[in-house]
Amino acid sequence: MNGDQDVEYGAHLPLIDLGTPPSLPALRAYAAAAAGLGYRYLCANDHLVFGRPWLDGPTALAAVVDASGDMTLATTCSLPVMRGPVQLAKTLAAIDVLSGGRLVAGVGPGSSAADYDAVGLPFQERWPRFDEALRVLRLLLHGDGAEFEGRFYSTGGVRLEPRPVQRPGPPIWVASWGSPVGLRRVARLGEGWLASAYNTTPDGFRDGLGRLAEELRRVGKAPESFPSAIATTWLYITEDKGEADRMLGDVLAPMLHRPAEALGSAPLLIGPAEVCAERLAAFVEAGARRIFVWPLADEVAQLELFRERVT
Repeated sequence: MNGDQDVEYGAHLPLIDLGTPPSLPALRAYAAAAAGLGYRYLCANDHLVFGRPWLDGPTALAAVVDASGDMTLATTCSLPVMRGPVQLAKTLAAIDVLSGGRLVAGVGPGSSAADYDAVGLPFQERWPRFDEALRVLRLLLHGDGAEFEGRFYSTGGVRLEPRPVQRPGPPIWVASWGSPVGLRRVARLGEGWLASAYNTTPDGFRDGLGRLAEELRRVGKAPESFPSAIATTWLYITEDKGEADRMLGDVLAPMLHRPAEALGSAPLLIGPAEVCAERLAAFVEAGARRIFVWPLADEVAQLELFRERVT
């Protein structure tokens, strides 16, 4: 056990069909179980197209609002460029209204060229489009009456109604794998940072927090009140080495288009409980205070194992 009572854990909705197609009863049971086990966040990731069937994230999050207890609902992250910032603002406002103001709006440009191809947008334009889309999203969600006219997007004549419950609006956390330019964007445009568990390490996350603190001070924000979270923390606790290897080589590697050897050397929470606890403790020691896990199979049982044997 880590004794990490100051760490909050979140559970990703199991949106990917890894052998068991998602269903509303299963998602509701998962959300209720997570709430009962003390998870503080319920998360939904976002892809339009993927190597395996992927249930739409914002729709799934809205569908389990009433089963989620008092958990914070988080998009981790949603895609304003591909969905359109006005359309996404409408969706996020609805989730905030239906949940009584429990939404964290995590957003990112998306790392998949296939998603961009699917909506007919140039992948090389993702960064300037994302910067503009994020400004539009904030103006609409905060409803302060200001207007934006950019190269790609405009808020002219657009008013978001009904408004979100939260005032001035749901906090917007920006996703970044931790590059210097990415963390500058997080500091400039975000109200929180979403890191990626399988694209960082404890040392990398610690260094990212340090760089982010410098950038936040540069733009006049207080680092100590700026939240961060490690998302998409793949989880499968097993004492069976063969089963752990199967999860890495047969499930995760082809899905992420990563070599199994590289994933095997990453600090993923896959394998014996003691190993997972050590890896988790390293992230906590590095400064992680919010960690969102995603079970790869036996989802509710894995949420229970994680709380009983790892945290």
